[in-house]
Amino acid sequence: QVQLVESGGGLVQTGGSLRLSCAASGRTFSNHAMGWFSQAPGKEREFVAVISRGGGSTAYADSVKGRFTISRDNAKNTVYLQMNSLNPEDTAIYYCAARPTTLYTACPRSGYDYWGQGTQVTVSS
Repeated sequence: QVQLVESGGGLVQTGGSLRLSCAASGRTFSNHAMGWFSQAPGKEREFVAVISRGGGSTAYADSVKGRFTISRDNAKNTVYLQMNSLNPEDTAIYYCAARPTTLYTACPRSGYDYWGQGTQVTVSS
């Protein structure tokens, strides 16, 4: 069982930055790939970024490549999402998620078992 708590959301102007954090409970954090997903009003939840259990591999949605960076600190059981050059289309609730993986470099974009409660990100124009 993994429990996830996101923080760091808020209101920012276009072009601004935010850093989201996701703190995980449990001693098996390092066995899980960690993902970030977003859900805008009236839309389906969609993949944003993922980092492998060891932190050596990452993958991003095309819409955030070059602007967002995912990282993790296994000693602190925490995953981060650095969001730069934000625009109003990034406005959404952001969720972190965990999925156990056997492959050290796996970066799954679906099939996550554990989810946080989400943190709101609002980008004003």
